[in-house]
Amino acid sequence: MFQALTRSFFLTSLLAIPTMAQETSTTPTLSEQLAEKAAGFAKQAPADRLATFAKGISRVRDSGIEKSAKQVGDDAVDGTLQGWTGNSVTLSKLWSEGPVVLMWYRGGWCPYCNLQLRAMQQSLDKIEDAGAKLIVLTPELPERAKETAEASGISIVALHDKDLALAKLYGIVFELPDVIAPMYQSRLPKYNGNDAMELPLSATYVINSSGKITYAFLDADYKKRAEPSDVIAAVKAAVK
Repeated sequence: MFQALTRSFFLTSLLAIPTMAQETSTTPTLSEQLAEKAAGFAKQAPADRLATFAKGISRVRDSGIEKSAKQVGDDAVDGTLQGWTGNSVTLSKLWSEGPVVLMWYRGGWCPYCNLQLRAMQQSLDKIEDAGAKLIVLTPELPERAKETAEASGISIVALHDKDLALAKLYGIVFELPDVIAPMYQSRLPKYNGNDAMELPLSATYVINSSGKITYAFLDADYKKRAEPSDVIAAVKAAVK
């Protein structure tokens, strides 16, 4: 059953996976890649724009969302979602067979999301070898999610969290603060198919076969993401 699901939702990787020696010596961690991306943006962007984004992050953090969202020890929320292939996935059916990694990304317009997607693609074999299934969720319309995958050269199929319905049940959705909402007014409707000025935290959860959350990465700063090695370690702990 696991192999069938894997074939259904994850195609053979389009990326060249480095050898262990190459990965150790040449591949930076996801955190390093994200920091480099953020530093590059900081060098080019006007100071007032940087200040606006920083203020937006602070307001999201001050809302308390990182603490009010689903946490380790909570029951996971079930849901049935569809990918761009038309296949539907019921989460509880997957985690009843073994750990599940749930990862939300904001959209293909987000460079930090694309870095995370590539890093998780490169770690997909290790995640599956550890005994888990990776489920990627996004508010992007299915056709947009497919474009994101093709542009990033990944084969992970993202499931459509329509109107962020599941993310809201996990408590990870926030309304864009007024200071930054205007920057997204022409972008989100095009990608998500609605006018809501809402985004999810770039959250990552590990859910064990009992439907309990055993790992949760929640950060109001969109430039911070779960490190694949930490996710793999959490999966291994979940199967013990």
